[in-house]
Amino acid sequence: MKKLIVLCLLIIGGSNAIAQQVFTLDSCRNMAINNNKQIRIANEKIKAAGYEKKSAFANYLPGFDAVGGYMYNSKEISLLSDKQKEQLSNAGTNTLAPIMQQIIAQHPELGPQLQQLGAGIINSVNGAGQSLVNALRTNTTNMFGGAITLTQPIYMGGKIRAYNQITKYAEELAKTQKNTAVKDLVFQTDEIYWQVVSLVYKKKLAESYVNLLDSLYQNVEAMIAEGVATQSDGLTVAVKQNEAQITLTKVSDGLSLSKMLLAQICGLPINMPYTLADEIEELHEENLPTPTNSINMDEVYANRSEIQSLTLATEIYKQKQKVALSAMLPNLALTGSYMFSNPNVFNSFEKRVDGFFNVGVMLKIPVFHWGKDFYKVKAAKTERNIALLNLEEAKEKIELQVNQATFKVNEANKKLIMTRKNMEKAEENLRNAQIGFEEGVLTTDNVLEAQTAWLQAQSEKIDAEIDVRLCEVYLSKAMGLMK
Repeated sequence: MKKLIVLCLLIIGGSNAIAQQVFTLDSCRNMAINNNKQIRIANEKIKAAGYEKKSAFANYLPGFDAVGGYMYNSKEISLLSDKQKEQLSNAGTNTLAPIMQQIIAQHPELGPQLQQLGAGIINSVNGAGQSLVNALRTNTTNMFGGAITLTQPIYMGGKIRAYNQITKYAEELAKTQKNTAVKDLVFQTDEIYWQVVSLVYKKKLAESYVNLLDSLYQNVEAMIAEGVATQSDGLTVAVKQNEAQITLTKVSDGLSLSKMLLAQICGLPINMPYTLADEIEELHEENLPTPTNSINMDEVYANRSEIQSLTLATEIYKQKQKVALSAMLPNLALTGSYMFSNPNVFNSFEKRVDGFFNVGVMLKIPVFHWGKDFYKVKAAKTERNIALLNLEEAKEKIELQVNQATFKVNEANKKLIMTRKNMEKAEENLRNAQIGFEEGVLTTDNVLEAQTAWLQAQSEKIDAEIDVRLCEVYLSKAMGLMK
């Protein structure tokens, strides 16, 4: 029971802690980057590119390969025919026996001795012939064999070096693509962050407007009771009250949805209560960014990850052109191997494992392929030209983007100054209208007009303050300075 109570207290305490969490713009950016799946995918692509780079470097080093096999033959390879085997096995009988018969026919008295002596000689010759037949047997029914080879590239037409350069640029390209993805995500997070802040201020403004109308309605009701105002005045204010409540509801719903979207991007629970740092304090003029007048486009190009990616892509296509060209150049490699088999043929067909070494040089010179490789080089050169054109087009678009962003920043700052002046006038107008209404000089319509003007001026001021910050975000992204 005690453990259950402690657990409940911890959950309640944790909930209170979460409810009190305040997130700054930087913390939202960091949470979004850590939570985003595309950034994780980009990290994996960087790893894969690094492995490809290491794999390409291995082409400089000698390669070792081993191969082996076993084969069963239903028939044994024979160096002698069956007739030759029979003749060798019966060489004594076929050659010496007739001679012995002739000698015995001429000298019958030597018959028993010659037969005994001839039989031994004939058997010895037959045994020698059979031994020769056995010696020439190949024993190839069960065969084992294998080889260990070494290949060291010496010159491959520049292909190996080009592949290493391609994998190097590919790794850098993966990093710049991740950088682009991070900046896009930060840009999206900033947009939603300031949208939430804007809606928070709009909600406060809507609540203040509702309070003004409530106060005005109470005053009008009191004046109606005293007979100095009409029911029409009360209905007019009531209609405005309902409109203000609808506006407040819309702003509250929009704020809730925006906060849910920001929480989802940051990897937080959708319904988690939180507060943004810029909600707490009002935006001050001294914190606003200053207009930008001069921009060095060369620095912008150096900072933009898109230009870096396109530049790397151009270099990759340049190396691919060298790879295509290498097919038209000679290839030279050093080879060596050790081959073995059982049975082996180094000591007749000996039934044991034995082998031999060999070392050589292999040269391949392309002679004529109907222009196939030549057209591949042309195609690779065309792809490189396309990449260069894409790079030039991207620079033109970025220059336009930077100029537009600069113009918007300057325009937003001017608009903010104007809205602040309008806000001062609207506040003064509302104060005078309220005083005049209390003194009976002005009507309800005059007060409502002043309140409406104040609401519009305040709303425009909030929009201008947020717009200045968003324009600064746009400019930072366009200049490649977003960190």
